Amino acid sequence: MKDKIFKYFLTFSALLLILLLGIIFLFLVRDSIPALKVNILSLFSNKAWDPLNDSYTFLPFIVGTLMTSFIALIISYPFSISIAYFLSQYLEKGTFRTIIESSVELLAAIPSVIYGLAAYFILLPLIRMFQIKIGVAPYGVGIFSASLVLSIMIIPYSASITREVFLMCPRDLQEAAYSLGATKYEVITKVVFPFGRSGVLAGVLLSLGRALGETMAVTMLIGNSNFLPKSIFSPSNTMASVIANEFAESTSYLHSSNLILMALLLFIITSIINLIGKIFIKKAAKATI
Repeated sequence: MKDKIFKYFLTFSALLLILLLGIIFLFLVRDSIPALKVNILSLFSNKAWDPLNDSYTFLPFIVGTLMTSFIALIISYPFSISIAYFLSQYLEKGTFRTIIESSVELLAAIPSVIYGLAAYFILLPLIRMFQIKIGVAPYGVGIFSASLVLSIMIIPYSASITREVFLMCPRDLQEAAYSLGATKYEVITKVVFPFGRSGVLAGVLLSLGRALGETMAVTMLIGNSNFLPKSIFSPSNTMASVIANEFAESTSYLHSSNLILMALLLFIITSIINLIGKIFIKKAAKATI
C-alpha cells in the first residue's frame, strides 16, 4: 500500500511539473497574440522602440542579448575549462580541492543583484578609466561591463559539467597513454579532451542558456538603452532587462503584449538550448558505457 502511494505521489509530482511548464507556455502564447496580430515582421526591423507611439521592434534587444551572452562565453570559457582540468586531473583529493569546489558552487549561489552591486562600485570605475585611455566615451555601463560580470556568473555551470565529463574518462585510457610515454599535457589534450568533447559543448550550451536569461545584474550594468549598439562599449538592453524595466510600467495593453511576446521568444530559445545541452550530456554519458 505504501509503495503504491509513494509511486502515485512521484507520478503526480512529475505530471505537475509538466503541467506548470504547459501553463506558463500557454499564458505567454495567449497574451502575445495582440502583438502578433499587429505586424510580426516589423518586430525585427530596424526602427525605434517607442511604446508611447506604438512603435515596437525586438532587434536592439536581440542584438544586445546575443552580444552580451557570446562575449561572456568567450571570456569565461578558458577559465571554465582550466578549472575543470585542474579539479579532474591535478587535484583528485584533498582539502584544497574541497575549497575550490565549494568556491565554484558558491559563485553559482550568489544572488545576481550582489554581482550587480559589486560590479557597479568596483568594476565600473576601472572600466571608465580603461575607456578614457583607449579614447572611448567613458559611460562605464554597457555591453562590455555586463559581459564581464556575466562571464563570472556562468563559470560555475560550464566548469562543473565539464569537470564531471572529464572524470568519466576511463582511467585505463589515460594509463595506456602514459605507458606509451605521453606527458600529462598530451594525455589531457589528446585523450581526456577528445573523450569529453560533447560534455564540454554541453557545458557551453547550458551556460549560454543561463546567460541569455540573466536579468538583474545585466540590468544594472548594461545601460538600458533601446537603440542598436554601435560597439561592445555602447549602452544597450537585453530581452530580459527590457522586460524587467518596462513591464510594471507598461503604457498600454499592446505594450504589455509585446513584452510578453519577447518573453515567449526568450522562453523558446532558452528551452531549445537547454534541451540540446541535455542531449550532449547524455551522449557523453553513453560514451563511458
